Amino acid sequence: MKILIVEDESINASRLKRLLEELEPNCEILGIIDTVVDTVAWLKSNPNPDLITMDIRLADGLSFAIFDEINIICPVIFTTAYDEYAIRAFKVNSIDYLMKPIEKNELEFALTKFKSLNKNETNITNITGILKELIEKPVFRMRFLVTYRDGYKSVDVSDIDFVYSEFKTSNLFLKSGVVISIPQTMEELEQELDPNIFFRANRQFFIRAESIKSIANYFNAKLKIQLKLDPEREVIISREKTPFFKQWMDR
Repeated sequence: MKILIVEDESINASRLKRLLEELEPNCEILGIIDTVVDTVAWLKSNPNPDLITMDIRLADGLSFAIFDEINIICPVIFTTAYDEYAIRAFKVNSIDYLMKPIEKNELEFALTKFKSLNKNETNITNITGILKELIEKPVFRMRFLVTYRDGYKSVDVSDIDFVYSEFKTSNLFLKSGVVISIPQTMEELEQELDPNIFFRANRQFFIRAESIKSIANYFNAKLKIQLKLDPEREVIISREKTPFFKQWMDR
């Protein structure tokens, strides 16, 4: 089995390669590619692999752009993190969609499914259309239902200034200054909050552009963010995330 890996995160790519080689000892990993442009170039100059594992968000854009440039006639297993309803839609349309970090048993199931698929162009074309629709119209959380006194109340996402985690509890810091604890983990919120509005600065914080008071250079190429409503709270953006944060802000 000849497999091409399309993935822009080196840690995920290495893990995926190792898992594939464990599950399919006779497989041949043809390469690891991290951009739309390079993937198109590779596919144009090489025979189609038996299988492609493909991350949705690549270094230079969304991977569905690859399908606009070249006709792919082999099955694709997509990997990334999206709403569970999107995942179900992919599964009923004869394609697997693996959440990161990829679990060995889920990858094994996907490979088993791949072996049973009828490999033809029609399936791939249908998959591409579904992929485009789901990515172009992602569904993000609009509100939270939170406990309030002896009942509940609804909090609109538009009323949130930033989100932070403290003592393993996620908290919504509202524009009114009120803090509300919620049961969702920061990892779950990363899939539920619109990334165009909220940037995950680090493991403890999601911030909005409007919540930022100042941005300062910090040691070792990091950035230090001061928040308008809570200026004493320290938000540090790592050197690795700094270029992505700058890109997110410079729109």
